[in-house]
Amino acid sequence: MELIKEFALTYLGRAVLGVAIWVIGRRLITLLLNLLDRRVDKLKVDESLQTFLATLANMALQVLLVLTVAATFGIEITTFAAIVGAASLAVGLAFQGSLANFAGGVLILLLKPFKVGDYIEAAGYSGTVREIQVFHTILQTPDNQKIIIPNSDLSNCSAINYSAYDTRRATIKVPISFNSDFKRAKEVVRSLAENHPLVLQDPAPAVVMGELGDHGPVIYARIWAKRSDYWSMYFDFLEQVKDALEEAGIEIPYNQLDVHIRSQV
Repeated sequence: MELIKEFALTYLGRAVLGVAIWVIGRRLITLLLNLLDRRVDKLKVDESLQTFLATLANMALQVLLVLTVAATFGIEITTFAAIVGAASLAVGLAFQGSLANFAGGVLILLLKPFKVGDYIEAAGYSGTVREIQVFHTILQTPDNQKIIIPNSDLSNCSAINYSAYDTRRATIKVPISFNSDFKRAKEVVRSLAENHPLVLQDPAPAVVMGELGDHGPVIYARIWAKRSDYWSMYFDFLEQVKDALEEAGIEIPYNQLDVHIRSQV
């Protein structure tokens, strides 16, 4: 009876201690993570790296807390580590994808093909990078959808970073009819490109005949804008081109079918 009482008191005490360590440890982890966030903010670390470090630190502290609680129940850390080591092979094989995603996240942070805030197109999706986490990256689409892409996919595929440079070039195609004055149409488009407030003049706009279409020549307007002004410039320039060509009497062709009927005697 005494042995049972001693056994119960011993393990009851360990259980109480383990719960106390768990509760206090969780609070300490929260405090440490908040301290890390403030420290990282002061150092002005890249936002992409902040998210990655916070997630990694949280995982490491949680594992340390579990080991500490296990030790309070009399489980030897060396024994526990041996068990974990023996199980790690099976877990590693089961989670090959997760390990690849982790490695992909490290590569993204080291090579920096993109960062938080960039608008990218990769792995069949496009959107603004909101978070680069340990195993996946989160994109936000223009229509406010959340896309979660594994880091291994992003690190092993071709990607377009639309935010990499301060300026972007647009190629706007303006078709006109064969019956219209090509040189007059070209001058109208050039004048718009040279006077539009959002079109950069360095590099200078290029207005050329790009191709001969089925219904007439196609004018290419290759114009540059600041990255932040790109879409505003693009849509406004298209509207101005249409209005200016109509005002100048330049015909914009459209698909049509001409039927010729021959009478036979």
